[in-house]
Amino acid sequence: MKYSHHIEFKVRDYECDMQGVVNNGVYQNYLEHARHEFLQTRGINFAEVTESGINLVVIRAELDYKNSLKSNDTFVVRSLVRQISRVRFEFQQDVYKLPQEKLMLAARITGTSLNANGRPFVPDMLTQLFITD
Repeated sequence: MKYSHHIEFKVRDYECDMQGVVNNGVYQNYLEHARHEFLQTRGINFAEVTESGINLVVIRAELDYKNSLKSNDTFVVRSLVRQISRVRFEFQQDVYKLPQEKLMLAARITGTSLNANGRPFVPDMLTQLFITD
């Protein structure tokens, strides 16, 4: 698969649960940070977009946990984004443990943008990011 962006992380001790693995909810933090960094690399500042009256929101999150990360593991989040309808876009994000490149999580995050009136739309600044099939 051809990804649009990747970012590396290292698991911190406090992200792990009593079983010694990364808590399932922490993966959503990793994915969100990767999406924000992806936008930043394309000249889109998430905070500035929000201040302009456009809210980028998640409307669905599908996470398939394949394996567990542990404290001090290094990993990469790889992302791509595509438009899936007139008003929705989807990030496909995969988490790979390094250096083995072992798939740990496969996610599909569906989002939309809401204008100042709360109506969904996809702004032009985002359409330039989409991967076409």
